[in-house]
Amino acid sequence: MFSTVCVIGLGYIGLPTAAAVAKRIDVIGVDVNPATVDLVNAGRVPFVEPDLAVAVNGAVATARLRATTTPEPADAFVIAVPTPLQDDRTADLSYVRAAAASVAQVLKAGDLVILESTSPPGTTVELSRWLGKHRPDLTFPHESAGTPDVWVAHCPERVLPGRTMTEIVTNDRVVGGVGEGCAERARALYEVFTKGECLLTDATTAEMVKLGENAFRDVNIAFANELAMICDQLGVDAQDVIDLANRHPRVDILRPGPGVGGHCIAVDPWFIVSAAPRQARLVRLAREVNDGRPDHVLAEVLHTAGRFKDPVIACLGLAFKANIDDLRESPALQIVTKLAARQAGRLLVVEPHIRELPESLARAGVAELVDVATAVRDADVVVLLVDHDAFRGVKRTALRGKAVFDTRGFWH
Repeated sequence: MFSTVCVIGLGYIGLPTAAAVAKRIDVIGVDVNPATVDLVNAGRVPFVEPDLAVAVNGAVATARLRATTTPEPADAFVIAVPTPLQDDRTADLSYVRAAAASVAQVLKAGDLVILESTSPPGTTVELSRWLGKHRPDLTFPHESAGTPDVWVAHCPERVLPGRTMTEIVTNDRVVGGVGEGCAERARALYEVFTKGECLLTDATTAEMVKLGENAFRDVNIAFANELAMICDQLGVDAQDVIDLANRHPRVDILRPGPGVGGHCIAVDPWFIVSAAPRQARLVRLAREVNDGRPDHVLAEVLHTAGRFKDPVIACLGLAFKANIDDLRESPALQIVTKLAARQAGRLLVVEPHIRELPESLARAGVAELVDVATAVRDADVVVLLVDHDAFRGVKRTALRGKAVFDTRGFWH
């Protein structure tokens, strides 16, 4: 049924998807960035993700995967492009629109188009309409109760960064069709390379499933973060409170952190808020709590650093979560950037997964990228922002006499 699949967008989801599919089917990877295309065609990857480099190298070496900057004819098209937040906290769907326009040029009857990008409810139906406007010679499921010429579906990614190559194969998938038969056609593709169960529904329900999953996480993280701030106010140890509360058989409070980052949990709940603003009161409040957490941490660090004449502050971690190099929406990066802007002191930054400081930090002139041993040794204030495995080796004796902010409960 599928001899060639075209994946649009070779980012954190698109490239792993392309590599996974290429184990069974020939894949054409498409990205607007020529540097990314060149890297993939050389069998290399533009970001850190365990096992991805090996998978891409193998797929390219066996001619199962090649990359280009424009879509080519295929039997199925998987769109995995960004859907970032705009200033008004609604989704920017311009990348999906652009993907639709480019894919439409090479569509033929019998093709399948799947949107994997996390999107507001109704986006996949809109995708079908956008494709139809570009190709009035073909019928699409939004306009036909019968069998369409082109099948359109939504199948949101459900992977954890750092485990993407495992979970892209093992996790269950929610497959939502725009019209009759679309979900079944999409399931046939996913069953080629996934071991998880493919659960069928309509496209808008599938969109809400993904948003609901991430909003659930966000609300629970917000509770942990708010509880931590309450404990700070009362002068009790939040980690002790959480650890003891979690001894109850029906309680499982998450660990607090410096905020929420990444392009999923920090973004997707706003899609729910924009779709139903009057009803999404808890979802909105959780977002506001988590969005405010970095400033709370910043204020505490600034207060403590002010006790030193010329403070040296070690900032451990810039990524939005452990053991990856992804800085998108990272609360750690936000905190360190604001420390630099405030000229709070000399900043010794440790991020083992990058080779140079982000431009926002480098231009401040007060931050230096160093190894963890140097940072801890020379610091007056140590701020652990990301629970990278590389920081597990820091001994308690090395922290003696220093002001320590463990925002992750890592050393508790």
